[in-house]
Amino acid sequence: MAYKIVFFDVDGTLINEEKEIPESTIEAVAELQRKGIQTVIATGRAPYFIQEIAQKLAIDSWICLNGAITQYKGEPVSDYPISLADLELLAKRAAEHRHPVVYMGKEAYYADTLNDPFVEESIRYLKVIMPGYDPDYWKKANVYQALLYCGADEQHHYEHMSPNLRLIRWHPRALDVVLAKGSKARGMLDLLQKLNIRPEEAVAFGDAMNDREMLRQAGLGIAMGNCEDGVRPYADYVTTHVDQDGIRNGLIYAGLL
Repeated sequence: MAYKIVFFDVDGTLINEEKEIPESTIEAVAELQRKGIQTVIATGRAPYFIQEIAQKLAIDSWICLNGAITQYKGEPVSDYPISLADLELLAKRAAEHRHPVVYMGKEAYYADTLNDPFVEESIRYLKVIMPGYDPDYWKKANVYQALLYCGADEQHHYEHMSPNLRLIRWHPRALDVVLAKGSKARGMLDLLQKLNIRPEEAVAFGDAMNDREMLRQAGLGIAMGNCEDGVRPYADYVTTHVDQDGIRNGLIYAGLL
């Protein structure tokens, strides 16, 4: 198969636990681009969390917030905000259980609680700027994803909250709240349609539970050697660890390097 485009997750895929891009990954992505292969970031992160990574890799197309926003070379492709009704439901349920929520917009994000230790811990893990404070941000701007802070033992309060929403745990104390129909695969298919590229002509790399649909949808889904166990069944191939030339080795397997 002559692959035309490669989609890359960020955390655990393009960057390691120290939030650094391995040198072999930088070189491999540059080599792909020289060959005319399209490169796209596909992440649960917001656009404002990936700018430095995108610049270092010279990637100007992305799928952000688990498929809620997709952009190709500076031009919008698709945009799926969460409805006000569902955001109101989340806000009320979280307030009842005293669980903090962070609302993520296209250009900024805001917490409904000041100085919460779990919010601060999880954001420090990502090594990005802390959210602003505005409990009513969801009423003022489009929100594409929310971060809900509760332990696994309290998650059941939200699991059947709305048929339009689903939960993805990414931290012991934090969940992504996303559209039930939303995923990186949705953004990938939107972009492929725009570019007139078939899914079987795409390669996707990922390591986490929010990468599963994308790995399965792509013509070749490659899981990182450091991936979560639940991801492996969705991949066609498991490459080496992110810090052991995982991207380069995966691209070699795909016949692209």
